[in-house]
Amino acid sequence: MKNIPSVSVDIDGNVTLRNSQPQIFVDGRPTILTLDQIPAENIDKVELITNPSAKFDAASSGGIINIILKKNKRVGLNGIFTAGVGHPRIANSNLNLNLRQGKLNFFLSAGINMSGGRARSETYRENKTNGAIDNYFNQDSYNDRRRRFINGRFGFDYFVDNRNTFTLTQQLGRGRFSYDEEQNQVYLNNGKVMEYYGERFSDGKTNFRRNGTTLNYKHTFPKNGQELTADVTYNYGGRDEKSVIENRFYLPDGSPQGQGSLVRNAGDEKNNQVTAQVDYVNPITEKSKIEMGLRTFRNYNRSRYDAFSYLTSVPEKLPLSNNYEYTERIHAAYVTYSNKIETIGYQLGIRSELSEFDGLLIDSAYNFGYKYPAKIKNIWDALFPSLFLTKELSEKDQLQANYSRRIRRPRFWQINPFIEINDPTNLRQGNPALRPEFVNSFEVNYSHNYKKGNFLAVLYFRNNPGDITQYSDTITTAQYALLQNAAIDPNAILNTFINAGVTNRYGAEFTLQHKEGDNFEITPTATLQYRTVKAKVDDLDLSNEGFNWQAKLMTNYKLAAPKSSFFNKMAFQLMGEYRSGRIIPQGREKDQYSVDFAVRKDFLKNDKATLTLGVNDVFNSNRWGTIYDTDNFYQDSYRRWSVRSIRLTFSYKFGDAEFSFGNKNRERDNSDM
Repeated sequence: MKNIPSVSVDIDGNVTLRNSQPQIFVDGRPTILTLDQIPAENIDKVELITNPSAKFDAASSGGIINIILKKNKRVGLNGIFTAGVGHPRIANSNLNLNLRQGKLNFFLSAGINMSGGRARSETYRENKTNGAIDNYFNQDSYNDRRRRFINGRFGFDYFVDNRNTFTLTQQLGRGRFSYDEEQNQVYLNNGKVMEYYGERFSDGKTNFRRNGTTLNYKHTFPKNGQELTADVTYNYGGRDEKSVIENRFYLPDGSPQGQGSLVRNAGDEKNNQVTAQVDYVNPITEKSKIEMGLRTFRNYNRSRYDAFSYLTSVPEKLPLSNNYEYTERIHAAYVTYSNKIETIGYQLGIRSELSEFDGLLIDSAYNFGYKYPAKIKNIWDALFPSLFLTKELSEKDQLQANYSRRIRRPRFWQINPFIEINDPTNLRQGNPALRPEFVNSFEVNYSHNYKKGNFLAVLYFRNNPGDITQYSDTITTAQYALLQNAAIDPNAILNTFINAGVTNRYGAEFTLQHKEGDNFEITPTATLQYRTVKAKVDDLDLSNEGFNWQAKLMTNYKLAAPKSSFFNKMAFQLMGEYRSGRIIPQGREKDQYSVDFAVRKDFLKNDKATLTLGVNDVFNSNRWGTIYDTDNFYQDSYRRWSVRSIRLTFSYKFGDAEFSFGNKNRERDNSDM
C-alpha cells in the first residue's frame, strides 16, 4: 500500500487516501479482513478510485481501494511458492496454485505469516486549571507485540459455456495477537518535583477467526459489452481475548504509595455479514451505456467483555464490562448513464441507500442507533448523485471534472458508550448520539502522456457537513469514582467523538511517472491540503484550520550487467515518504517520515526464482504523534506499532501447460473455447 501514490499507512496499519479513510474492497466487494490479514503474496493488483461514482457504495466517502487477488486462468497447472525470514521474529510462507482444465479453473492459496517487535511510546502532560499548570505527568512504555496469521483460500470457476460462468470462493483465516507492555509513570507537582511514580504491567492475547464464502454468476450477452452479474457473499467469524493489567505506585524513597490495582479482562465476539448484489451493463450504442444494480447488506455483531478488579479476595465487576449486540442493514439501488458528444464524455448517476443501525447494551437494556432517512421529508439523506465529465484535449491530454455525494456512517466503536482503558491516561469512549456525516466531493483532473511517462494533476474540494471528529477532555470526578479500581489516572483524558458543524478540505495533488531508458523509473508525488474545522461542544469552540502536505518518492533501478555477471537481473527500489503535521480540533498531529529499501535478484531459467532483501523503515523513524493544547491540559505524545524490520524472501514460479488429470488431447480441445 505504501507504494501507491496518494495512499498512506499510519502507525496502526490504517490506510488513508488524501487524509481520508477509504473503503477496502477485495475482488470488488467489501471485506471484514484487515489489510495485515491479507498476505502480499496473494495480491495480483490494487485499484484506486479517489471519487467513486453512484455505482459504488455511498459509504465510500474516502475513496475505494480494491485489492484484486491472484487467480489466473492459464491452461494447465501453474503456481508460485514464497518463503521468507527476517527480524524481528519474522517468518512467512505462501503457496498459490491454479489448475485450468476444460470448463473448470481451480485456484488455491495458503500461507502463514508471523512478525513481532518491541516498540516505544512516550507521553508528556501538563494538567491545568483555567490555563494555569497544576502538575505534570510523564510516561514511557515498551510494548512487545507478536502477530501470527494463517490463511487459506480456494475455489473454482465453472465455464458453463462461452456466455455463462459460475465462481465459488472460500476464504479461511485464523490469527493471534499477543503483547507484553511495561509502562513507567512519573507524577510531578507544579514545581516539577516528583510526588510519586508508578509501574504498569499488562499482557494480553486475542485469537480471531475470519471466514468468507462467495458465489458469483456472470452472463455475457451476444451484444459486445452487455453483461449481467450476480453474487452472494457471506462473511463470518469471531474472536476471543484475555488481558491482565497491574499497577503499582511508589513514593520518591521507594516505599509503596497507596494501593495498587489488578484488573483481569476477558471477552469474545461473533460477527456475520451477508451481501447480495445484482449488476447489469448494457451498451446502448457505441458511445452510450447504461448500468444499474441492486444491493442489500446485513451485518450482525454480538460481543461480551467482562472486567474484574482483584483488590480483595472477592473480585469486583467493573463498569467497564460491556455486553452488546447490534444489527446494521443497508439496501441500495443505482443507475448510471454515460455517453459521449464529440470529444466530451459524460456519466450521470444516482444511488439510493436506506440505512438502519440498531444497537443494544444487553445488561442495561439501553438501545441506541440511527435510521436514514428517518422520515419521508428527509429523503435527501438517502440520495447520492454523481456526475463525471471528460474532455479529450488531444491524443496525449485529457481533462476530467467530477462530483459525487457520499455518506460516512460511524463505526460501532465510535458510538458504543463502552470505555476502553488500555492506556491509563488516555481513555476512549463512543458517543451513542453520533450521526452519519455526508460528503460532497469535487475533483478536476488533468493528465498528460508523453514518450517517457505520464503526468497527473488533481485539484479537489471536500465538504463534510456533520464531520465525525474526535473530542478530548479530562475525566470528571464522577467518572473517576466509577473507574478508580481499574488503574485509571485521576487526570486521564477521555477521548470521544462528536459531529462537527462542517469540515472543508481544499487540496492539490501532483504525480509524475517517468521512465529513463530501460532501467530507471521514478515516481514523485506531492499532495497539498488546507483544512478547516468548525465545531462546538456546548460553549466550547473547537474550530481550527491549517495547512498540511505530503510527499512521496519511489524509484526503481535495474542494473545493466553482462549475463555472466552476478549482478545481472538485479534491481533496486527506494521509497521515501514524508507527512507534515496537520490540524485537529484541539491541536495537531505531528509530522512523520519513513524510508524503505529493497534489492531483488531474478535467477534460474526463465527467471523462475527470485530473491528479495527488504528493509522497512530504514531509519526506524516512523511513529505517530499528537499534540493537544486546551485550557485543561497540554499533551505531547507519540506511539509506534511496528519497528524497523529486515526480511529476506525467496519465491519460485512453476507451471506445466500440458498437465491434465484426464485425456490431454480432450482437455486441450475443451479449453480452447
